[in-house]
Amino acid sequence: MKFTAQQIADILEGDVVGNPEEEVSKLSKIEEGEKGSLTFLSNPKYNPYLYTTNASIAIVNKSFVPEKEVTTTLIKVDNAYKSFSKLLEFYNEVKNNKSGIEQPSFISESSKIGKNAYVGAFTYIGENVVIGDNVKIYPNCYIGDNTTIGDNCVLFAGVKVYSETQIGNNCKIHSSSTIGSDGFGFAPDENGEYKAIPQIGNVIIEDNVDIGSGSTIDRATLGSTIIRKGVKLDNQIQIAHNVEVGKNTVIAAQTGIAGSTKIGENCMIGGQVGIVGHLVIGNGVKIQAQSGITKNLKDGDTVQGTPAFGYSDFNKSYVYFRNLPKIAATVNKLEKDFSQENQKI
Repeated sequence: MKFTAQQIADILEGDVVGNPEEEVSKLSKIEEGEKGSLTFLSNPKYNPYLYTTNASIAIVNKSFVPEKEVTTTLIKVDNAYKSFSKLLEFYNEVKNNKSGIEQPSFISESSKIGKNAYVGAFTYIGENVVIGDNVKIYPNCYIGDNTTIGDNCVLFAGVKVYSETQIGNNCKIHSSSTIGSDGFGFAPDENGEYKAIPQIGNVIIEDNVDIGSGSTIDRATLGSTIIRKGVKLDNQIQIAHNVEVGKNTVIAAQTGIAGSTKIGENCMIGGQVGIVGHLVIGNGVKIQAQSGITKNLKDGDTVQGTPAFGYSDFNKSYVYFRNLPKIAATVNKLEKDFSQENQKI
């Protein structure tokens, strides 16, 4: 797919300096630009590359004044970085603008699919499923019975959505994620063997949620596991049964959250964090990577470590921890000196 400099300038509300008919069909870094590619320049330290790049078109700030001749066609905008991001979004929309139902696929007669939807090959859609407008479901997806999916959602290849799940509008779920699998509920019988406790709740995902690839969100034992509006989940995250994640909270990769924990709004949780069950994490909490959370956290807390404690105290303690060999050597020397002095008495 090709675009001219003028078409791009129209999208970005920018001005063309050079050939308005110059065409591009791909994107590139400015230092790796080649003929037919589009790049951008926002950081002044990359200015020298603009004079040597082979990119056909470059997006630059209106304030940019070249120090020597530029052969690349320029598109001048108010903010090159934001404009390039906007262009990436537009490019993604165009690239993923598929529609229609591919075969082979199975769609239950009792299900309803909205306008301009795309269903990829080898997808299964169960009974009484309701899918909104402009939804894209890529190949090899499974949508269980009685599931609802709102407008403008994207489910990438291999996503599995178990029955009774509710997904809001404008959600994106990346490949190989599983929504609504059984919570980890087992109880020992009189022989000490563990028997599964039926998990009969569901998962509710509200609007504008992004879920990274390979993540798992378990259905509730009773009631719902809830992911509130605007939550962003990285890859390979485990969210257990009956957990609630507050709106606009972001969670980095390989974090695990045990059952029935409630996480507040606008929290930031680093990678490889472990949170035990039945806790209450307040609003605006920040948890540093690889921390272990074993107790409730108040609004605005920032913590690190395992078990986690205050971030400032952790940093102070770490200074002592790094110096433990020196401290131990000093203590040993003091004990030795003290012992020698006692022997003299």
